[in-house]
Amino acid sequence: MKSKNSRSHMIRLRSDCLEFELSNGEKIPCSAQTVTVELMGSAMNDVDQHVVENAAAAVLHYFREDLKKESVTLSEFTAALEVALRGLGLNVCCDPPESAPHATHSDLRLLAAESGKFFELGFFNRLRNELRENLGKSPTMLRFSGLRSCVKQLAGARRWSPRCQKLNDHIVDYLRGCVMREKLEAPCDLVVS
Repeated sequence: MKSKNSRSHMIRLRSDCLEFELSNGEKIPCSAQTVTVELMGSAMNDVDQHVVENAAAAVLHYFREDLKKESVTLSEFTAALEVALRGLGLNVCCDPPESAPHATHSDLRLLAAESGKFFELGFFNRLRNELRENLGKSPTMLRFSGLRSCVKQLAGARRWSPRCQKLNDHIVDYLRGCVMREKLEAPCDLVVS
């Protein structure tokens, strides 16, 4: 029998994500490209963006495939990125940011509760409005938590069922679709847990 703690899991929408450990111990999932832009800051203006994207992809591959790591510190990533950029003939110093990338957080359970008697129809309308409001803040990461509880609440279920799984997948697909349809000025990660 699984403990309640082993039930929580995170759905990463893109395969270019790693979990980055900040100096304060907090861990945040983020794309390698987004972190690279944060690390390079204004130096991004002085280099070919495709070269930097390739270097970030190489560092991501190194950690995920060669070292089989899903979690790294910002210092580890910064050091590997600088080595990759030097290997491509660029002499760029990267400075780890002191804080996490700008993220928004929404609780799916609260959105379900706010949907009231309109159940799923009201929920998806409320979810779309919440997503648009959060995107208006120009975040680098959108976080939506409480997925499992939200699904059970909307489905009126006490135990997980095939209907719950279908609704779970529908919510995740809906969020992905909404983000893809928006015209974003900068990359934005979506994390649903």
